[in-house]
Amino acid sequence: MKPMRCALTTLVLTLAAPTAAQSVFDATLAEADQKTTEVSTAELKAIVDNTGAVLLDARPPLEYAVSHIPGALNVAPQPGRPAHLYVSDVAEIGRLLEGAKDRPLVLYCNGPFCGKTKRLAAELVEAGYTGVRRYQLGAPGWRTLSGRAMQTELAAVPYFRGDRTAVWIDARQPVAFAAGTLPEARNIPASGLRPGKDQGVMKQAKDDGRLPMDDHNTRIVVFGDDARATRAVADAIASEAFHNVSFITAPMREVMRAGG
Repeated sequence: MKPMRCALTTLVLTLAAPTAAQSVFDATLAEADQKTTEVSTAELKAIVDNTGAVLLDARPPLEYAVSHIPGALNVAPQPGRPAHLYVSDVAEIGRLLEGAKDRPLVLYCNGPFCGKTKRLAAELVEAGYTGVRRYQLGAPGWRTLSGRAMQTELAAVPYFRGDRTAVWIDARQPVAFAAGTLPEARNIPASGLRPGKDQGVMKQAKDDGRLPMDDHNTRIVVFGDDARATRAVADAIASEAFHNVSFITAPMREVMRAGG
């Protein structure tokens, strides 16, 4: 019976041995039989911050314009494909990369249940591209895990203006805000932010109704005149558990012109 006790002891010790837990920020879907590898949210943050790779949004142009990961690019769709089999045009990607098929390229779309990234990745590999990876958690994963805002293009402003539930935040100084802004805009100036410190300005904005506390999924669009300040306000709002925040880098006069 001793050999059995030794084996049982070994099994218990093996099961009890501590293992390094993987953070959700380092996780991927790890799906079998994929032609390309995945990057995690933590890896994508490094890519976004250091621009070593091209980040490509594999969704339709309007969806990209409405809300995309900052720094991502987008190309026209492949002609003749039905909507349910949407694929970006590989020829357009070739022009974007100037034919460099070994260029690091990261694709994303609408998350774990969206097939656009997988279809595009397979077509790129078939066309000879060697540096293709996927962020399969997609736009929803980025919104949830990055703690950062998305980016909106001017082309989407008319689309947003039809959304009466959207909250518009003007990131300019109070004097500029008082001199004129969008009719329904609320003011959260970037000057009140203190990176790395307690964000009292956000707490106040929650308490006084400038931020939509009844529904943290409300679309929030931040605009202003300084792209860096506008993004800082948007990121600060996103870090307060608001999941549908984006910023527009274009100056306010262009936002107003785009909105009609």
